[in-house]
Amino acid sequence: MSFDSLKKKIRDVRDYPKPGIVFRDITTLLKDRGAFREVLNILVERYRDRPIDLIAGIEARGFIFGGALASDLNVGFVPMRKPGKLPAPTMTETYALEYGEDKIQMHVDAVAPGQKVLLIDDLIATGGTLAAAARLVEKAKGEVFGIGCVIELAFLNGREKLKPYDVFSVLTYDSE
Repeated sequence: MSFDSLKKKIRDVRDYPKPGIVFRDITTLLKDRGAFREVLNILVERYRDRPIDLIAGIEARGFIFGGALASDLNVGFVPMRKPGKLPAPTMTETYALEYGEDKIQMHVDAVAPGQKVLLIDDLIATGGTLAAAARLVEKAKGEVFGIGCVIELAFLNGREKLKPYDVFSVLTYDSE
């Protein structure tokens, strides 16, 4: 399946979550087993035989791709969630939103010192969430091996916030 074919599986929802925004909805890609498998195959090829100990998936759609990829690569999976969703003691990172801020958490024992962690999410927009996730891994004395996502909205320059990490996206949108 080509990259153009994969892009056609993603639904554009105009004016969501607010006027002027085009939301890239991956649920239409997920329900197509061939497209979903193709995205996973691309990620597996990229990260197979790499020294990765864990995959950390960002709530919520990062769980879908991160969990499946962890299974395919035979490594552990760590969920990173919004505050109040994890049952054991957590560590927290705050990041800026367009208006205000948000937080992300992981269990304090999720990443051991020295473990190499691949961060996975469905989308890179401004890069704030993934930058906060990287800081969590580093707070735990883990190493961010890289960052992978399905979609990158390159026109929002999120990759800039993610330097010096190795960032990979399956699909890139250069404009809204």
